[in-house]
Amino acid sequence: MNSALCRELGIEFPLFAFSHCRDVVAAVSRAGGMGVFGAVMYTPKQLRTELEWIDANCGGKPYGVDLIVPTSIQRRRASLTDDQLLAGLPDEHLAFVEATLAQAGVGSDDLDERRRAMLHFSHNLDSGGAEEMLDIAFSFPIRLIANALGTPPQIMLDRARAAGVPVAALVGSKKHAERQVAAGVDILVAAGGEAGGHCGEISTMVLVPEVVSVAGNTPVLAAGGIVTGRQMAAAMAMGASGAWCGSVWLTTAEGEPSQVVKDKMLTATSSDTVRSRSRTGKTSRQLKSAWTEAWEAQGPSPLPMPFQSLISEPALARIEKLAQGGHQGAAELATYWVGQGVGLMNQMTSTAEVVQEFKRDYLEAAERLMATLED
Repeated sequence: MNSALCRELGIEFPLFAFSHCRDVVAAVSRAGGMGVFGAVMYTPKQLRTELEWIDANCGGKPYGVDLIVPTSIQRRRASLTDDQLLAGLPDEHLAFVEATLAQAGVGSDDLDERRRAMLHFSHNLDSGGAEEMLDIAFSFPIRLIANALGTPPQIMLDRARAAGVPVAALVGSKKHAERQVAAGVDILVAAGGEAGGHCGEISTMVLVPEVVSVAGNTPVLAAGGIVTGRQMAAAMAMGASGAWCGSVWLTTAEGEPSQVVKDKMLTATSSDTVRSRSRTGKTSRQLKSAWTEAWEAQGPSPLPMPFQSLISEPALARIEKLAQGGHQGAAELATYWVGQGVGLMNQMTSTAEVVQEFKRDYLEAAERLMATLED
């Protein structure tokens, strides 16, 4: 493509795949896009292992890493020990989770053990843990690093500049974009409210041109509900330089959700998602299920990040394990982050085929648009 961003990053097609699955990341990079590995929930040791695998299986093509290094949480977490962090979880929230699981016939006997096992997530958000994750990321030949929550801290920007790696950041409003440009971010990801995971309220159709209007020479990637090449073409017609997609990879053969969740997604409509703070403490879009409905109907007020994650994630991990084993109650509770584009995700295929379909669909859309002009 005639794309300055593609030339800068060494890719063929400006399709960026955010995924927690290393197989998806490598496959998208091999197919000409750029896989971006979401490393938020990994320990430093696990991150190294995953990046070693991606580096060995991406065919020498560019790939990136996505981290969360939010400054406000660094300050809050730094003064707490692991025991203090766990002791600070309110009894009301713990009891609600246990009651919700019990109602579905799902036990809760291992939740304390699971909570302690995931404390590394909170460590990743303090200054020492964040630096260790950055050390590992920059020890590999990554071609992009993204901060998924807020303005990248100066340490990330400085390390990236020294390594010659562009920094991307997600924004959900024009104001956020102006702040990121002032901070010196290299790529803006305009994530509309249709997006899976953490998202704002402004729709992608409105957000993209707003962000483009203040981006100047900073490239903008459109995100939020984009699961087809024609949507990507529409975003680029509004001034975007490419598309950042996450949900579309979830129903691929390689995607990380369990088959139970994939099957739910394949039959879901665009109305079968909900924006809620009940999973992480910040607003994120998820697949509707008995779990999300319970929180929306009678759940206690969600806690700040990372405390709410310590409430929800251990239970959801147990739910997924039992659902995979055929437990009906667990299957009804099972959920995952996904955007409103899920209504267009009706067939499971390979990651490589999704990339090729994006290219075909993009080309048809571009030709259709050109046909509206006079010769």
